[in-house]
Amino acid sequence: MGRRGPGASRMKAAAASAPVGQSGSYGLFAEWEPPKPEPHPWEDAGYSRAERVIAFVESLPITKGFGAGERVQLLPFQIDWIAAIYGTDADDRRRVRTGLLSVARGQGKTVLAAMLCLAHLVGLEEEPRGECYSAAATRDQSALIFAEMEAIILQTPWIAARVNVQRFHKQIEDMATGSKFRALASDGASVHGLASSFVVCDELAQWKKRELFDVLRTSMGKRREPLMLVIGTQSPHPENLMSELVDYTDRIASGEIDDPSFHGVVYAVPEDADPYDPENWRLANPAMGVFVSQEQLADEAARAKRMPTFEPAFLNLHCNMRVDAEPKAINPAEWQACGGAVDPDTLRGRPCFGGLDLSSVRDLSSLVLYFPEDGGAVLAWFWCPKAGLTAKEELDRVPYRTWANQGHIEPTPGSAIDKGFIAQRMAQVASMFDVKGIAFDRYGFQDLKNILDREGVDLPLTEWGQGFLSMGPAVNAFEVALLAGELRHGMHPVLRWNAGNLIFDTDPAGNRKPNKSRSIDRIDGMAALIMACGLAAKDEGPEVYKGAGLSWI
Repeated sequence: MGRRGPGASRMKAAAASAPVGQSGSYGLFAEWEPPKPEPHPWEDAGYSRAERVIAFVESLPITKGFGAGERVQLLPFQIDWIAAIYGTDADDRRRVRTGLLSVARGQGKTVLAAMLCLAHLVGLEEEPRGECYSAAATRDQSALIFAEMEAIILQTPWIAARVNVQRFHKQIEDMATGSKFRALASDGASVHGLASSFVVCDELAQWKKRELFDVLRTSMGKRREPLMLVIGTQSPHPENLMSELVDYTDRIASGEIDDPSFHGVVYAVPEDADPYDPENWRLANPAMGVFVSQEQLADEAARAKRMPTFEPAFLNLHCNMRVDAEPKAINPAEWQACGGAVDPDTLRGRPCFGGLDLSSVRDLSSLVLYFPEDGGAVLAWFWCPKAGLTAKEELDRVPYRTWANQGHIEPTPGSAIDKGFIAQRMAQVASMFDVKGIAFDRYGFQDLKNILDREGVDLPLTEWGQGFLSMGPAVNAFEVALLAGELRHGMHPVLRWNAGNLIFDTDPAGNRKPNKSRSIDRIDGMAALIMACGLAAKDEGPEVYKGAGLSWI
């Protein structure tokens, strides 16, 4: 079979430079047929499977930067990770199916990923008609691993002798086994019908959609020993897919979960450590002194100290901490401290105050109840239209469908929010708990008011302004409860997401209010909770809706 595409001549030239015996049985040109192939260094009979992978990687050339032209010498943290990923059982079968490596920027992740791709494409992990993929947020990002693979191939004649590189399509074909490598992007066209044998997900925290991840993960079921590797820095958002894997790693490490098919390692500066102490930088930068210098990190740290707008990037990218670029209203550690479990059955008949935040046609709506006499227990309900849930998941980059399946969101029928559905749920809630009042934003309330009127539902409703005058005291009441530990939200995932998005505006007098336009994403549940806390603190006797208009009692 001849080679195709404009890269064929480059591959032929690279292959022709191979010393006799290094092409194995894969020579593609009639004029180049070595009589006897030399063994590769990873073919030592005494090596374990992981040791063979390590030997393969260390047989490859460094193509750029320090050491260019020399052979790779893996660092201890890389060797440890590979040894765990490629560890085997008694039958020499690899146990791990998903691997995670989270480190700060500049730790050689892309180069290592490229070399492991080659191990599965043409090396000791190859298989007949294998399908190897690198996937990233964008096409340009996905091309980085491809470019590194191509550079290695051009300097490794025995590999060049057996592959066809198609630069335009970002694809490499192994002519000996029929296996292919392809670079994919999460923002590109959907891909289905795959049978992935090996996948690298690069910088997963930056992906705009999770569809590609799910497609690749589920496509591995057609293989005997598939492997998916995820590499990158942490996401600042706890609901991000990368954060899910990091948290899963922590749960395995703590012994909470036993899952031998998953192995993850996270190198990061802990939240309770000083990120400006040079002694802590190696915790997130295990390749410090090799791929990134301490002087470079010191410069970044000094810049972050002088200019606060640079600090989030330094903490996230160089310390691999879960930090966002926009200063948030709620400290994640303080929110976590109030995450005690909540049992709705123990709250039946107990006094509480509510906040109701109604959405536009397609967004989230939320009702939150606050029980000040029961340790600040919080119960939350969320609604959004069922139609378009998948598109909404891609837009907001959070797992709406998973939350719906777990009961944390109630999708209402149709493509617009069904306020009749909300009215029924509110009536049910009022029958279960001693609701003293429900504060509501007048926006979008008229339709719900008409439904309540028609159904004759009695609810104690109080109109709550969204300006500094009303929300300022409510924010103070919420913050007092949070800092005093008089809030218990049960780590409701949608409410946690809203809490992580919350940003306050402040007026000249120091009053604060939630800002929906500046907040990076939805904050509906937090707006409802703040109103509930404000109403509980005020508790002056709310207006009551009895199905025929608002009246005072």
